[in-house]
Amino acid sequence: MSAVMEDDDSRPLLSSEQTGESYSIRGSTDSPDFKAKRPFHVEPRNIVGDDPQERVSAEAAILNSRVHYYSRLTASSDRLLSPPNHVIPRQEELYIYSPLGTAFKVKGSDHSSKNPSIITIFAIWNTMMGTSILSIPWGIKQAGFTLGILILIFTGLLMLYCCYIALKSPKAIRGVDTSDWEFPDVCSFYFGKFGKWSSLFFSMVSLIGAMVVYWVLMSNFLYNTGQFIYNYAHNVNMSDSEFGTNGSDKVICPYPNTVPGGNHTMRTLFIGDSGNGTSDGSSFQHWWSKTNTIPLYLIVMLLPLLCFRSAAFFARFTFLGTISVVYLIVLVTIKAVHLGFHLEFHWFYTNQFYVAEFRLLFPQFTGVLTLAFFIHNCIITLMKNNRHQENNVRDLSVAYLLVGLTYLYVGVLIFAAFPSPPLSKDCIEPNFLDNFPTSDVMVFVARTFLLFQMITVYPLLGYLVRVQMMGQIFGNHYPSFLHVLVLNILIVGAGVLMATFYPNIGSIIRFSGATCGLALVFVFPALIHMISLRRQGLLRWPSAVFHSFLILLGMANMLAQFFM
Repeated sequence: MSAVMEDDDSRPLLSSEQTGESYSIRGSTDSPDFKAKRPFHVEPRNIVGDDPQERVSAEAAILNSRVHYYSRLTASSDRLLSPPNHVIPRQEELYIYSPLGTAFKVKGSDHSSKNPSIITIFAIWNTMMGTSILSIPWGIKQAGFTLGILILIFTGLLMLYCCYIALKSPKAIRGVDTSDWEFPDVCSFYFGKFGKWSSLFFSMVSLIGAMVVYWVLMSNFLYNTGQFIYNYAHNVNMSDSEFGTNGSDKVICPYPNTVPGGNHTMRTLFIGDSGNGTSDGSSFQHWWSKTNTIPLYLIVMLLPLLCFRSAAFFARFTFLGTISVVYLIVLVTIKAVHLGFHLEFHWFYTNQFYVAEFRLLFPQFTGVLTLAFFIHNCIITLMKNNRHQENNVRDLSVAYLLVGLTYLYVGVLIFAAFPSPPLSKDCIEPNFLDNFPTSDVMVFVARTFLLFQMITVYPLLGYLVRVQMMGQIFGNHYPSFLHVLVLNILIVGAGVLMATFYPNIGSIIRFSGATCGLALVFVFPALIHMISLRRQGLLRWPSAVFHSFLILLGMANMLAQFFM
């Protein structure tokens, strides 16, 4: 049982000073460790339960007296004289007391409210699976087939280890209740205001970067969806105007005249403006442009949704993400079966149709993978709901294995099945769906699925940005409608500008991934781990060298993006 003690009873007998939070109950009733809550003496009150007149039992009163005795010995921050476990009432005997004197019994079991390992694993997989999966084949092409596979495996292992450090970091802090902490809180503990604001900044980089990528992709998917409907309704065949293969499983090269290894999207922002030569087609293409009009149309749809005070409604549609990823895997499998494998190994040079196995553009892929495997700023919260906390490391490793296998499966199959000849592997786009024509029905379904999923996820990302930024700056998640509107206009404006002038999701992902990964993946976890070991007297030079090497890798990954 627990309640606030009287002032004259709140001073410990064996302590000369009283801490402000020594008798506050940290955490909530669903904390994984009920024994960490130290109850205090209360006068018998009516218990609100099945029987409104039920009184506190004699056994419970005796337990109250014992706990009261221990609580008088010393402050709750002193673990040596805290009440032993056999004195603490069982969970079913715990009550939450209100200031009015009534008590509410704790319902249910905390253990039953947790998720089994399989749910936790797929929750991490679903959270990590995002738009980066569309750029994995392009990343493998930029790095080379063999080097790309090696980099994917190596980066996944590094990201897993850094995520493990982030997961374990709160437990290394002694004398402080870290039960409700996240990794940014740990950064704030070790690095003060610098850690607090820098972790906020890099979290914003990852979230806003994801929102910009979503805006570019939503413009792409909305354009192709409208183009498919228009062509079907007007019986327009665009196959003759597209450079690509023949047959039912057509694959196209949107920008066939670009420099190998270059940035396709920068050479030609839009293809197909010529339409079919008719006045109706020209008018449609004028008002239905991927880069000139579609990004503006999305403002009318999404800006009002961002201004909602709560994003709970959109959270109900997160299952669409899982459906979209599963459908993409099925789509990739079917396309690979129909197209077959087209591979030749040229280790250090590129020929007309095949790229080298090892390419100097590989840092572009490491930037993409840094965001593709990024979950470090919320992994502690995800793992709190795991039923068996002792299996956290195992479940995290399995989740990373599944994510890595998913990326490998999609990336390898798309790269291997891309028809070379007649097309060059350099034609693989940052969004591999762009390598299929608008008229492809299966790809149309995939784009439609992804469009609706992103329309529901985009307000959630905006809500997270608002909560973190407004909460830190103003201390209020919704200070006023004007504040929220200005923030949302800035975010939407960034998305519109990128979708209009630089609609290359591969480059956007790699820059935002390398930027947020520099701090939240490599620098902060490595420094926190070394500082924690040093305070315990356990830091040895091999560990210091290895974790310093991680910091250098993060810095090199960031700097290399500007030279590619």
